[in-house]
Amino acid sequence: MNDFLSLLPLIVICTGAILLMLLAAFEKSRLETAAHLSMGIFAVAFLVQLLVGGGPATAAYSDVFNGMLVVSDFTSAAGLIILACGFFTAMTSHSYFKVNLFCSLEFYAVMMFGACGMLLLTLSQELMTSFIALEIMSLAIYILVGYDRANVKGAEAVLKYLMLGAFAGAFFTMGSALIYGGVKSTKFIDIGTYCLSHSATSPLLLGGVFFIIVGLLFKAAAFPFHAWVIDVYDGASTPVTGFMATALKTAIFTVFANLLAQSSGLHGTWVTFLFYVSVFTMFGGNLIAIGQSNLKRMLAASGIVHSGYLLIALVAINTEQFTGSVIAYYLAAYAAGTLGMFAALAYLGGSGERRSTFDDFKGLAKVRPYSAAAITVFLLSMAGIPPTAGFMGKFYIITSAISAGEITLAVLGIVSSILSMWYYLRLVINMYFHDAVENFETDGSCFATAGTFFLAACVFILGVYPIVM
Repeated sequence: MNDFLSLLPLIVICTGAILLMLLAAFEKSRLETAAHLSMGIFAVAFLVQLLVGGGPATAAYSDVFNGMLVVSDFTSAAGLIILACGFFTAMTSHSYFKVNLFCSLEFYAVMMFGACGMLLLTLSQELMTSFIALEIMSLAIYILVGYDRANVKGAEAVLKYLMLGAFAGAFFTMGSALIYGGVKSTKFIDIGTYCLSHSATSPLLLGGVFFIIVGLLFKAAAFPFHAWVIDVYDGASTPVTGFMATALKTAIFTVFANLLAQSSGLHGTWVTFLFYVSVFTMFGGNLIAIGQSNLKRMLAASGIVHSGYLLIALVAINTEQFTGSVIAYYLAAYAAGTLGMFAALAYLGGSGERRSTFDDFKGLAKVRPYSAAAITVFLLSMAGIPPTAGFMGKFYIITSAISAGEITLAVLGIVSSILSMWYYLRLVINMYFHDAVENFETDGSCFATAGTFFLAACVFILGVYPIVM
């Protein structure tokens, strides 16, 4: 019974996706109905996940699935973030597709299938399960990125993402095969046990883990596998970009942390490699973001920088007392700020996303002061200014790095955070220190607006939650 309850959120989302796909077959079904239904299903799954909770890590259906899935506080927290991202993406989509008329009912079903893959990825405790979940998630995201077939940028984006994603999948499969050749198992726990009892520099294990890490770094948009992210984020529709930037990143870093936390030998072998990847990811992302004039491209580069911060948390993992709380909190804080930004862009962007550059938002504070204030809150959170959730997230990551003895990495993380203020505050200056060039009329529904202000409140609630508790 406990096994069933622990997997119930995944079952709810999977059932909802199938129902929406069946609903799309009826000609009388309306797009608004699908949007409302998907919001309801994500909300129900979120509440179920919240009620079921996590508790100590246990292998769900260990007799049936042979210990391939694990449920813990960390995986439950990751599931909550993914489900919340799905809910707010559905809200944002409802408004966005009122003025951008290329959506169909299948859009919401595909988004739910993507969420299924993400939830399964957070629960996976074995390489083949991870690969299947990764492919379910990736196939759904490919479709969502190229959903507007009349958009040339979207077609270019999905082509790049599909080609490079295929390479990442191949690397992951090759890594799994090499690890199986060395360890005779693909379970994370067996890989960790093997590392403790054998040399972690075994050629098969070393090569296998390298390929696995390459596949995960590609999906996380970390250096040097970050080149695709700018064009893909720019080519996808705004709600899809927000979903990719938050829910997908949550799923990838959860499984990445679950893999590395299994053994001090495995983590210790790759900590130096991850150290340099983290540094280059942070500063490479900052250099790209500083040169951008398009907001979605700036947020894509900003996402690269945040992947660098999360890599700091992976470097600082304590394999003996791993809870994942630092990573889960940072992912929640990042998701609230980033989803809020994309929700605001969804209703302010207008038809065809005609307002997309820094200059397009000049004088927004004089015409729509509440929207400008909400965007400012999200930007300050992403920059790490107190008392926002982003500040607390960076604080926990920096202190965990210091506790792990990674003082240099902690200092570089602070320097990177200071550099990032350049491009975050640039938009704030445009909104508040220029005259308005237009009245920023919007035609969509109020869902995206409501989601924006609710997420702005979440940024503060998450920021003070650790202090109050």
